[in-house]
Formats: sequence, C-alpha cells, structure tokens
Amino acid sequence: MTATISLPLTRKDAAVRVARRRAALHWVAVHSLAIAAALFFVLPFVFVFLTAVMSDRQAITSDLWPRSWQWSNFIEVWHTEGFLSWWRNTLLYAGLGTVLTVLSSLPVAYALAKFRFRGRNLALMAVISMMMLPPQVIIIPMYLFWAKQLHLTGTLWPLIIPMAFGDAFSIFLLRQFLLTVPKEYIEAARIDGCGEFRTLLKVVVPMAKPAIAAVALFQFFYCWNDYFGPQIYASENQGAWTLSYGLASFKASHHTNWNLTMAATLLVMAPVIVLFFFAQKAFIEGVTLTGVKG
Repeated sequence: MTATISLPLTRKDAAVRVARRRAALHWVAVHSLAIAAALFFVLPFVFVFLTAVMSDRQAITSDLWPRSWQWSNFIEVWHTEGFLSWWRNTLLYAGLGTVLTVLSSLPVAYALAKFRFRGRNLALMAVISMMMLPPQVIIIPMYLFWAKQLHLTGTLWPLIIPMAFGDAFSIFLLRQFLLTVPKEYIEAARIDGCGEFRTLLKVVVPMAKPAIAAVALFQFFYCWNDYFGPQIYASENQGAWTLSYGLASFKASHHTNWNLTMAATLLVMAPVIVLFFFAQKAFIEGVTLTGVKG
C-alpha cells in the first residue's frame, strides 16, 4: 500500500480559504433575515411532511424523524371514501369559477380603463366599494335567494354562477394593468376596422397576459381554499363537498391519526404549490405591473 502524503498548505492556499470563509460568513450575515424568513415558512412544511410518513404510534410522540417511512399513508388517504369526489368538486369549482371570472371581468376592466363615458368614475367607485364589502354581510339574503327561489342549495352552483357576473377585485386589478397599455395600439386597431370586441381579443388580451394570469391564479387559489362558501351552501350534501370542507371532516374523524391528517393536508396543498411554482413568473409580473399607473 502506498501512504498518502499530505503537503502543507502554502500561504496562497491558506489566504484563499480564509477569503472564502469570510465571503461565506459575509453572505450569511447579509442574508440572515431572508434565511430566517425562509426557515420560518419552510420548517412547517417539513414538519407536516415528516409527520405524514410516520406510523400511527410514532405520530403522537415527540419524535421529529420517522423511524420507518410509511408512504402507504398517502394511498390510504387517497382511497378514503369521498376523497375523489372532493377532488372533482374542487376542480370543478376552481376551474370553472376561474374561467368565468376572467371572461366576465376582462370586458368590464377594459371599459373602465379605455372608454370615456358619463359615470365612469362612479362605476369605478362602485367596484371599489364592492371590494370592501365582506361576503358575510349579505350571506343571509343570498342564501334565502338560492334556497327559496332557485332551490340550488346542496350544490356548488350558488358559488359558481355569481362568478359569471364579474369579480370586483379582478376587475380592479385588470383595470390597473390595462391603463398601462398604450392607447396608440387600440386606436391603430380601430383605424384598421376592428370593433371593440375584436380589439379586445386581438390587441388587448395578448398584451395583458401577465395580468390575466395573476387574476386567474388569485381566483383559482381563492376557490381551491374556500371553506366558508361550501360550508354554507354544500354542507348538507356530502357529494358536493370540496377538499377544504372535506379535509375538516377528515380531521374530525381521524383526530388521533395525525399522520393521516398530515398526509391528507399535503395532498390538498400539493396542486396549489406546484401551480404557483410553474406560474410564479407570470404571477409576479402581473401583480407588479398593475401598480405602474393609477
């Protein structure tokens, strides 16, 4: 066997190591608040994940690391009665609600941003006022309307149908972005013979993709996480439950099985997290540009 001979460090190598160590310490010191904030947000997810893959007995102990990785917990949660229907209902509510919100809010925002008509400022004030109106204020008359007049309680339609008539926050956000679209583009389209609807589709929509993406993500996240609405309108029919409401029921029936509760929580959160990471560039760009011009 050949013996390994360690050569002494030269002054240059030692200086390089010291410089690298100082640079690393300087980076940690400069980004200490960011690192603390990142740990503050990441550690709860790590805790939920580690608990989700523990056994039933270990999940109720103070152990932080699984002795054995129970991946079957996710399969057991997935095959829980009603879990797939909660998924279908949530996808229907979030997907259809997002599409209806964007389609109904964009023309209104375009009119408020680019049209000159009497009462435009009053209409804008009405939109802003609707943003400040809590939904709990009108929940009783709205419930009586859907229950007594249309007999749609026990379904998600009382939550989906109103989205076809615009959303105040989405209208305001899109309007702020459309104010940044140069009016020369719209005037050129009108000179070329485009009507307002065609101008909106061919000129405005391609330029407003970041804002549309931001509005769509906001609405999708709201519908996906909505607990209040399904509790009011769909609680009487288990076949119409969404993931947010079904997760509360799952937690109540598995209050001693923390591993299964955490696994169900991860399955509910995963689509939202994945969607945001894929669309975060468009989301951040859309939110940032909506405040360029008032």
